[in-house]
Amino acid sequence: MKQTENRIESTLLRRINERRLLEAIQQHGPSSRAMLSRFSGLTAPTVSKAVETLLKRGLVEELDPIAPALGRPGRLVRMAADSATVVGVVIDSMTCCVVVTGLDGRVTEEQTRRFETPAQYEDLLDSIAHTCRALIGESMTIPLGIGLSVPGLVNERLQEIVVSPNLHILDKRNPARDLGDRLGCTALLIQETDGLCLAEQLFGDARGLTDFAMLDVSAGLGLGVMSGGELLSGHSGMAGEVGHITVDPDGFRCGCGNRGCLETLATDTALVRLISERAGRQLDVATAGRLLAERPADYAAELETVTTYLAIAIAAVINIFNPTALFVHGGLLAASPERFGRVLEEVRQRTLTAALADCTIRATCSSKRQGAIAGIIRQLTQGWAPSIR
Repeated sequence: MKQTENRIESTLLRRINERRLLEAIQQHGPSSRAMLSRFSGLTAPTVSKAVETLLKRGLVEELDPIAPALGRPGRLVRMAADSATVVGVVIDSMTCCVVVTGLDGRVTEEQTRRFETPAQYEDLLDSIAHTCRALIGESMTIPLGIGLSVPGLVNERLQEIVVSPNLHILDKRNPARDLGDRLGCTALLIQETDGLCLAEQLFGDARGLTDFAMLDVSAGLGLGVMSGGELLSGHSGMAGEVGHITVDPDGFRCGCGNRGCLETLATDTALVRLISERAGRQLDVATAGRLLAERPADYAAELETVTTYLAIAIAAVINIFNPTALFVHGGLLAASPERFGRVLEEVRQRTLTAALADCTIRATCSSKRQGAIAGIIRQLTQGWAPSIR
């Protein structure tokens, strides 16, 4: 019995060491074995053994150093870009997309397929499954898993979307479970803002940060918070729904059923609605963005309204969570340096000075596609072995 227990403990310890290396590579990027020893605190022989196992499993790959070094440079170890693949699926209210990529998280248009979001849930599953099969066939590899990014309120205990205010066909559903059953593959349900948090930490400007926040102001208004290196989820995984705080009791009716929610006044969708009302016709995001660029004076009042409420949202997040950085994901305001600059001017007027002094605010450089990918990569890493932290 004792020998069996020793074997189990030895195997578990090896897996824990391998997970530590995976996390070190994800945080620091391609690294030599010597660098991995420093990052992880493991001995050189332990690192070498763990790397060899991960190479055999196809989770990491070796490559030559980019720049020549004195002496004989060690080969770099990176997350697998060619020997392993994962699938990312993004469901949005208007458009869905599917991407196949390696564990390095690099997404390209060549590996991405988009389609209009169907009106019925079964049609949505059919379209996603068909697109996944096509891309998987083109990549000629079996994916390790599928990450599925969704809008709305996700209850982790119930493993379902409680309500998706901007896409009600997802209410009381778990499309990841249903898609996994169809494709015979592990699939993970990821709330889209949590996915953006993970993407920024794995692939973006939040590498190395353990306390930061992500505000998604594209279709709805979602908040993801990384605290102590872990996503702040709340009792059932539904924390962060600041978009449904009432700011105008008699205002526009939100998709959640209430009136005057913050997301009806502080998002790209809100700005498109206000510009559409001014123009007298229904516009899409691209057309609204073009009108803002061509005739900004005509829509100055609408832009000022959304700028003010977005500043209120940002200030609230900083005042409540005191993050070291806050990333904002969006198109019409966050992606425009001039418009985002106006938002930040108002943020300075509405945020506690001490909290703002500790926080940098910037537009995100990651995407929801990377969020879906980051979610499934994180699960694969965490599922490799328990953490000893």
